[in-house]
Amino acid sequence: MTPASPLTAASAAPGKSRRIALAVLLLAICALPFLVTNYHTFQLTMVLVYAIALLGLNILTGYNGQISLGHGAFYAIGAYVAAILMDKWGVPYWATVPVAGLVCLAAGFLFGLPALRLEGLYLALATFALGVSMPQLLKYKHLEYWTGGVQGIVIMKPDPPFGLPINQDQWLYYFTLAIALVMFLLGWNLLRGRVGRSLIAIRDQPIAAEAMGVNNSLYKSLAFGVSAMYTGVAGALGAIAVQFVAPDSFNIFLSITFLVGIVIGGLASIPGAIYGAIFIQFVPNIADQISKAAPWAIYGVFMIGFVYLMPVGVAGAIRIAWARIRRGSGRNGQQ
Repeated sequence: MTPASPLTAASAAPGKSRRIALAVLLLAICALPFLVTNYHTFQLTMVLVYAIALLGLNILTGYNGQISLGHGAFYAIGAYVAAILMDKWGVPYWATVPVAGLVCLAAGFLFGLPALRLEGLYLALATFALGVSMPQLLKYKHLEYWTGGVQGIVIMKPDPPFGLPINQDQWLYYFTLAIALVMFLLGWNLLRGRVGRSLIAIRDQPIAAEAMGVNNSLYKSLAFGVSAMYTGVAGALGAIAVQFVAPDSFNIFLSITFLVGIVIGGLASIPGAIYGAIFIQFVPNIADQISKAAPWAIYGVFMIGFVYLMPVGVAGAIRIAWARIRRGSGRNGQQ
């Protein structure tokens, strides 16, 4: 058996160190609920929820180039599917998550079919109309038996299973973390394969992509469906964590917040969904602490600062900084 060459060992070292760093990061994430208060644990749970929703929107907007201003509607559909199943039929909370995802997958795919005729700002306007109309549809009197009307639906917070020695907030954090890991792994495999390359090709050169045999209509509708599925799963998890759904919780501002998240985090970036989720969860609270009189003005300043200092998003800025560090260390090693 021949020994490994120095070049092979050197190329394997970065991969091994990356896996070790990832394992350490995962252990730290798992330890967080035991280091912070229950309220902060709830906030961390919402970061994971928003990260799933932002990854879904990034698949549509960042990777496929379709602008959506109405993804809050799919978040609302997922939340209400979970709430209605739990409230009316006593379905276990964990079983409502895949159902919400499947319902939103179908809704997103069907919405994507007529949206194929629209592009750019016209598509954004159509999705904006969807986001604006959703709260009013949820208040429709003939749906009040299911949606609870303006009063909404109250959900009971689930207890930890198997007698685990943790509280409800900690269990919801780990439950959401497990689903987030699965969704991010699925997203990574999807976007790194043939489907991801097709989505990017349609975004950059749609005519050339179609000439190469890519079914533009199918992939654009698929992107809408998968994106809505991710957002619906996030909506179901968010409803379970918040324990309450009401129409006014899913207004158009939620859709705009999702768009802000993917721009700040980084378009066409899987880690960017996490950075964007951290931003939309914590920065409004920080702005409120800085100024009780004008918190949204402070929030606007934060957004302008992030866009100005990191025009490629947080993920892009970190990637560029890391490349410069590696380039600098390589030069020092050669000297």
